Amino acid sequence: MAGTKKTAADAVETKTAALAPDADKKEAAKTSKGKTAVKKTETRVKKPDAPLKETKAPAKRTVKPEKPVKGAVYVQFAGKEFSEKDLTEAVTKAYEALGNKVSDIKTLDIYVKPEENTAYYAVNGEGSAEYKIEL
Repeated sequence: MAGTKKTAADAVETKTAALAPDADKKEAAKTSKGKTAVKKTETRVKKPDAPLKETKAPAKRTVKPEKPVKGAVYVQFAGKEFSEKDLTEAVTKAYEALGNKVSDIKTLDIYVKPEENTAYYAVNGEGSAEYKIEL
């Protein structure tokens, strides 16, 4: 056996591997150099007698959104009356008359100034001096 030397640690590992299962509980064996050899231990998992039951998560309850209250907004001044619907239609016609497309409107804000008999509007958050209608 030329070239292969067995060290004391190799001998201890060989011995511990050959020991009975009761040897797992014994302390580590000391080598001739005073070092402690580390044993490899196996952990055993006890198998349950009965298979585990899968539990289902409780069903999620969906909350139905409340129906919005239907209503209308009316502006009354100087013997005149305008509804939100009337103002929206008038503003979209005025916006289209300026050469714009109605399909481009994503948001529409209308500001009614009764003292001036005028309604100003902003389309998609942008206003202009041209964006007004006479009431």
